[in-house]
Amino acid sequence: MRSRRRGARPAESALREGREAYERLRTYLILAVQAGLAAGLAWFVASDVLHNPQPLFAPAAAVGTIAAAVGNRARRTLELLAGVFLGVLVGNGIVRFIGAGPIQTGVVVALAISAAAVFRGTGAVMVQAGSTAVLLGTVSPDRPDLAVPRTANALVGVVVAIVVALLILPLNPVRIVHRAAGPTVDAIAREMTAIANALAHRDVRQADDALQRLRAAEAARRNTADVVAAACEVAILSPWRRRRLGIMRRYARAAEHLELAYTSSREMVQWAVSALHARETLPAGLSTAMEHFGQAFRLLHRDFLAGREPDRARERALQVISDINEACAEGVGPSGAVVVSQLRVVVSQLLQISGLPQTEANQQAGLNADV
Repeated sequence: MRSRRRGARPAESALREGREAYERLRTYLILAVQAGLAAGLAWFVASDVLHNPQPLFAPAAAVGTIAAAVGNRARRTLELLAGVFLGVLVGNGIVRFIGAGPIQTGVVVALAISAAAVFRGTGAVMVQAGSTAVLLGTVSPDRPDLAVPRTANALVGVVVAIVVALLILPLNPVRIVHRAAGPTVDAIAREMTAIANALAHRDVRQADDALQRLRAAEAARRNTADVVAAACEVAILSPWRRRRLGIMRRYARAAEHLELAYTSSREMVQWAVSALHARETLPAGLSTAMEHFGQAFRLLHRDFLAGREPDRARERALQVISDINEACAEGVGPSGAVVVSQLRVVVSQLLQISGLPQTEANQQAGLNADV
């Protein structure tokens, strides 16, 4: 029996990793298509329309604008332009005097990054200044005025990228957030069910495994913040996505509470595992409460993205409090009491996301109750 479980675990792990890779591909495929389209159009405009020499800068700037602007697009686009301008000014000026070559390239890059630091440029500005200087240092200029067409090419790339991202092929903000945040939310709800089953059957190993999977979801959850920021900007700037602005603003306002809810839920699971290891008394209502919390978390996410009032999520969250009160009536140990407290905290966060004021949410969650 044990050998079967050991054989099943690698298969389950590989299947889970495959699903995660597929979800990542679905999330970022639109960005890859945007970057490819922007690069091709930028090359066409720079080479065939403007007849600029060395049109490489145009598609390079287009790809940089698309790829580096996943979240806070306006600021990062300005940083890209600032870095390109600094790299062109410093690189072209130095190369005209010392020529091109490996030593000259090193000198040009060092000076370009130093200039970016002097002007208090961010890391993105320094990267763009250095990479632009590399191109200038390794390509021997044929004419003394190549800095002008190179700068124009960079502007072409940025403008084309913005047109592609906001007008030709804009992200669907709701869909992109659903694909980015959905797997994380589902993972949290799924592990809450696993923990609930572990508590009900007092299965320490199952609880430990669920806790490890919950910790592994941390990286995916952190990436969600950038995706939500990018989706909100698209809803603000793209005329074709403006009708999604209300939903995205509500989701962005809820993000802080969701962050706190996730952190508290992870701590709650840690204490639940500790209670199992300590062989504490764990009433049935406690495991039911954790499963209902996971369901409320998933319902809240879906209601927000569907533009519905989160009534179902609020009802399920209040059911958690009923389960907690039932568990407290039966009695809980020290670690179980901490689990109860954390459950009340996460329920209050969910109720605040659903629209309740903080005072009312805390009161309904029973945060002032003795546990």
